[in-house]
Amino acid sequence: MAEHPESPKPRVDASMVTTAFTLDGYRIVRNLGMVRGIIVRSRSVFGTIGAGLQTLVGGDITILSELCEQTREHAYERMMEHAKEMGANAIIGVRYDATDVMQHVTEVLCYGTAVVVELV
Repeated sequence: MAEHPESPKPRVDASMVTTAFTLDGYRIVRNLGMVRGIIVRSRSVFGTIGAGLQTLVGGDITILSELCEQTREHAYERMMEHAKEMGANAIIGVRYDATDVMQHVTEVLCYGTAVVVELV
């Protein structure tokens, strides 16, 4: 007897991810629990030197801004993958948190509640 492949888990569309606890036009039919994406990053010696030089000029420290944005994006993607594995089609209550683990090393956490929603 042939095995049936496991049905693919739905991917959470970015439009179904919100910091709110509801999605307009949708009803939550199942709460799957918390999902998270964690990444720990350090600055390279070159990045630290470059950022130090940029502070002399003032304004946006683009090297660190880009590192922060990339780190948040990676944490977000990991959270999305976790939600997909749980079978969610939406994530509500999304938040970010950051903690210094050690000098020049930061943990960034993106978390929320994975849910299954349907149109009202």
